[in-house]
Amino acid sequence: MGELAGIDPAHDRAGGWPRRFTVIGLFSLATVLCYVDRVSISVAIIPLAAEKHYDAAAQGLVLSAFFWGYLWPQLAGGWMADRFGGKRVLALGVAVWSAATFLTPAASASFATLLGARIVLGLGEGFNFPAIHSLASRWAPAAERARAITLNFSGMFLGTVIAFLASPAIIVAFGWRALFYISGALGGVWLAAWIAKAADHPETSPGVSAAELATIVAGRPAASPAGRVPWKLILREKAVWAIVLAHVCHNWGFNILLLWLPTYLDRIFGVPLPRVGGLALIPWLVTFAASNTGGWIADLLSARGLATGKVRKLVQSTAFALGAAPLLALPAARSAGIAIALVAISAAGNSLGLAAFGVNHLDVGPRYAGVLMGISNTIATIPGIVGVAATGFILQATGSFAAIFYFTAAVYLIGAVGYLRWASSDQKL
Repeated sequence: MGELAGIDPAHDRAGGWPRRFTVIGLFSLATVLCYVDRVSISVAIIPLAAEKHYDAAAQGLVLSAFFWGYLWPQLAGGWMADRFGGKRVLALGVAVWSAATFLTPAASASFATLLGARIVLGLGEGFNFPAIHSLASRWAPAAERARAITLNFSGMFLGTVIAFLASPAIIVAFGWRALFYISGALGGVWLAAWIAKAADHPETSPGVSAAELATIVAGRPAASPAGRVPWKLILREKAVWAIVLAHVCHNWGFNILLLWLPTYLDRIFGVPLPRVGGLALIPWLVTFAASNTGGWIADLLSARGLATGKVRKLVQSTAFALGAAPLLALPAARSAGIAIALVAISAAGNSLGLAAFGVNHLDVGPRYAGVLMGISNTIATIPGIVGVAATGFILQATGSFAAIFYFTAAVYLIGAVGYLRWASSDQKL
C-alpha cells in the first residue's frame, strides 16, 4: 500500500523502515481481504441465484445475511482489543471469516446453510474495525492519524475493486464456487504475516526502534489499556452520537450501492456478467483515491492551524453534500456509463467522511477507540440489514431503484445536519 499513502518516513530512518507502517499496512490489508470476502457474493449471486432459482427477495436475504452476524461482535471485539490488545482479536476475526468464506460453496447445498455461512462470515468480520481502531489509537501519531485511518478504510474500496475485477473472470473460467475457495485461502496467508510482524503496542514490539517509539509516543494521545468502560459517560456524550449518526448515514448509502450495483447494472441497462465487474469497479477505484485524499487534506488542514473540530465538520459536511447530489440525478440516467459516473461521484464524495467521523473516535476517546468503534459500527450495521434487504423487496414490488436513490440522498443530508450540530474533536473520555 505504499508509504502509508504518502506519509514520509524520513524522520524514522535512523531506525530503518518504521514498524508502524508495517502494522498499519497489514491491518489495512486485512480490511482489503474483509471486503473481497464480503463483496464477492454480490457478483456470485447472479449465477448462484440462476442455479438455485432464487427470486429478488431471496437474493436480498442472502446479501443481507452477512449483517445479521456482523452486528453482534462489535462491542465485545472493541472492548477485548482495548483491554487485551488488538493483535489476537484481529487474527481471530480473520480466521473465522476466511473459514466461512472457504466453506460457502458447501453451505449452498441448502438456503438455510447458505444464510448460516454468511452470518458466520459477518461474525468474523465484526471484529475487524473495532480491533483496528484500537490498534491505530496506539500505533498512529496524531500528525498521521487521519491518513492512517483513511488508508485502512480505503481497504474497503480496494477490496471491492478487486472483488468486482476478479470475480467475473474467476466465475466464467472456473465457476462461482472457485471464487470462495480462492478468497478464503488468502486469509491464511495474511494470518501468517500478521502473527510474525504485528504487536498490540509499539512499546512491546521488538521491531520498533527507539527513535520511532519516541515519534509515536510524542505525537499520540494517551491510549493505555482500557480498564472499566465508562458506559454512562459514553452514552451521554453528544459527540459520540454525532459519530454514530454520521456512520449510520454513511453506511446506508455505501452498503446499498456496494451490494446492489451489479444487479442495478444488470436489470436497468442489461449489462452482461463479464462486463458487470469492469463497470462496477470504477466507482470504487475513484473512491479509493478520494478517501486517501481526504485523509491527506484533513491532516494538512490541521497542520496548518485549522482547529481539528472545524476540520472534522468541514470534511464531513462536504462528504455528505457530494454524496447526495448525484443520487438525485441518477434515476434520469439513460446509459450505464452516465449511471456509473454519477455513482462514482456520490461514492467518492461520501468516502471523504472517513477522514471526519471515521477518525473522530480517536479524538473523542483514544483509550476507548475500539469500544467507540464497536458502538458506532454496531448501530451502523442496521442499514445493511434493513436497507439492503428492503431494497430487494422494493425492487420486487416496483421494479425501480428511483425511490431508493432519493431516500439515500435524504439520509445523507440528515447526517450532515446532525454532525454539524453535535460533533466535537475534544477528548471527552
